[in-house]
Amino acid sequence: MLRGALWLVGALAAAPFVASAIGGHASAAEGAFVIPAPKVDEASKAGSETAVIAGGCFWGVQGVFQHVKGVSRAVSGYAGGGASTAHYDVVGTGTTGHAESVAVTFDPKQISYGEILQIYFSVAHDPTQLNRQGPDTGTQYRSAIFVENADQKKVAEAYVAQLGAASVYPGKIVTEIAPLKGFYPAEAYHQDFLTLNPDYPYIVYNDLPKIENLKRLFPAVYRDKPVLVSAANG
Repeated sequence: MLRGALWLVGALAAAPFVASAIGGHASAAEGAFVIPAPKVDEASKAGSETAVIAGGCFWGVQGVFQHVKGVSRAVSGYAGGGASTAHYDVVGTGTTGHAESVAVTFDPKQISYGEILQIYFSVAHDPTQLNRQGPDTGTQYRSAIFVENADQKKVAEAYVAQLGAASVYPGKIVTEIAPLKGFYPAEAYHQDFLTLNPDYPYIVYNDLPKIENLKRLFPAVYRDKPVLVSAANG
């Protein structure tokens, strides 16, 4: 897998390029899209809500939402398949129906479901890439929103239609909107991976720019200190 030894070797070979690219202003905007806020959104309500989203490798998606104000927990895991196949090595075969996903628990009084989706469609991933994201390929890396109820489905469908009509992307949005049948947390070593491994070449090249884009495009909701799974479990 590209996040394993082969990617590590290639990234280390390109280390001087990676370092200069990440440090330059041109690459800071790479992979980000300036998009309008959703016209249809959920009303503010008490309690907490969870959005389950998939957009390629869960390391970067989790990392982005751990830096968002109003998010109390962001857990890497699997959605779309059954409990018996919710294991990294099996999901990696691309035959389980699972997508690498992140369950984002948030306070709707601080940030709305629609605003979560705006960040997802803007900086967390590229919704025009079919069954892939960046260097990772396979259905397990597809763009998908797993909705818990009719309200989430309404907001997600309306936003995809809105963004499609606005022509803000170079290609067609291919994001799948499907009912959430179950979310299964990933193995412990995948949790908080971006924060715990900031020098890992895959993270440096693919994911740290997402954090910078979040800070640049959404300064009002960006927080410097991430909310970590390990801290919650400690």
